Amino acid sequence: MRFLARRIGFYLVTAWAAVTINFFIPRLMPGNPLDILVARMSSQGMLTPRAVHDLAVAFGFNTKASLLDLYFRYWGQLFRGDLGISVTYFPSSVASVIGTALPWTLALVGTATLISIVLGTFIGLLAAWRRSPGLDALLPSATFMQAAPYFFIGLLSIEVFSSLLKWFPVGGGFAQGMAISFTWSFISSALYHSLLPAITIIVTSMAGWMIGMRNVTVTVLDEDYILAAHAKGLKPRRVMITYAARNAILPQVASFALAMSLLVSGAILVEIVFSYPGIGYVLFQAVDNEDFPLMQAIFLIIVVTVLVANLLADLAYVLLDPRARQEAS
Repeated sequence: MRFLARRIGFYLVTAWAAVTINFFIPRLMPGNPLDILVARMSSQGMLTPRAVHDLAVAFGFNTKASLLDLYFRYWGQLFRGDLGISVTYFPSSVASVIGTALPWTLALVGTATLISIVLGTFIGLLAAWRRSPGLDALLPSATFMQAAPYFFIGLLSIEVFSSLLKWFPVGGGFAQGMAISFTWSFISSALYHSLLPAITIIVTSMAGWMIGMRNVTVTVLDEDYILAAHAKGLKPRRVMITYAARNAILPQVASFALAMSLLVSGAILVEIVFSYPGIGYVLFQAVDNEDFPLMQAIFLIIVVTVLVANLLADLAYVLLDPRARQEAS
């Protein structure tokens, strides 16, 4: 319990620091999001001086309060669950915008990340255990894919599989003209549009999990307890899973905690390249329009997700590693 209390206290302090930085950085940026919204709506003849005043009141730009007062007011809004109004998607609230985009990211990036973790870890374990030429031949290509940026593989995939072969759509989350619903036609269209970005994420991220698991497993196989397990006459499969994999997977647990930030923020470049309606694409539009409330809300979700994932990783370390349990006690 003392270990858990220390970790929770550490993450609470980290969350406070992250929220503080999250508040001040957008306000130190040049420009004013209200000016962007006013210019956009004025070009359409939608604003009167009274409407401009009401917008300033709604976004808090008519107040003469200091930055510190606005900071404490921001904390009060967070405790009430008020994330503000989005400038980019005005007059929609930030909560509704995130609620619309988050399921797309969870479905695409979440599924693709889990598949890449499972496949990469399993293939890396087999490559280290068997030392076969066929599995070792995957290492050069895996190293290239690990170093290749997401957007490069995404653009290459669009050029080959969408433009040339016409196997997949160029972008979007579903076919144009369709309304979001739980009908099979919409679900099949969404799955079809998500295949290419999902394959891009799996191919580029699986290589890192594979190489990491293989390198750690090779080191673990030289330990004395592996030799002792073989000397006892244990079955090779039991030695591989119970002794080798259980110890080699510990660094993968920490990497998984870091990958949770990708799960929520989305593979931003992939979503931009494929125009996929997830959190990453929404964040790009928020930055482009200086949408303070939307940026702050997305960064807040990312921070909370990463902190919770790291806390779960710490608990997993304690459960998987007896040495960590002794240190915690």
